[in-house]
Amino acid sequence: MKQPKDDHYWMGLALREARKAGAKGEVPIGAVIVRDDQVLGRGHNLREGSLDPTSHAEMLAIRRASRKAGNWRLTGATLYVTLEPCAMCMGAVILARMERVVFGCRDPKGGAAGSLFDLSDDPRLNHRVALEPGVRPDECAAILSSFFAELRRKKKN
Repeated sequence: MKQPKDDHYWMGLALREARKAGAKGEVPIGAVIVRDDQVLGRGHNLREGSLDPTSHAEMLAIRRASRKAGNWRLTGATLYVTLEPCAMCMGAVILARMERVVFGCRDPKGGAAGSLFDLSDDPRLNHRVALEPGVRPDECAAILSSFFAELRRKKKN
């Protein structure tokens, strides 16, 4: 019997998506949505290139996953994302009825999965989402840190 892949593995795919964003000059955040050991959707930040503030990695992955699943309800699915989701993205996760969110590093300035807000377990909302923070956090933080360090270096020169 084939061994199911674990959170570490799937976060590796999200990191690959983040690198794609960075190569395009976008903030390097990547996301992958998985259900039953199958990728339903992938995404990486495209806000700059699309001129669309909603083109976050998570939003793009959710749109692709819903199309592939043929349903806006992504029950039983897990979102793997390199950075803690913002309020918009956590809202979309809740609306899509996802089961879990696994993220790499926290976002103290915009995180809505425990840092600034915790939308995952708000009793006023109609759905709860299990959180698994801190999967491959050093790699996820390093890709962001090096991107912003390079931006500062370029701006300085």
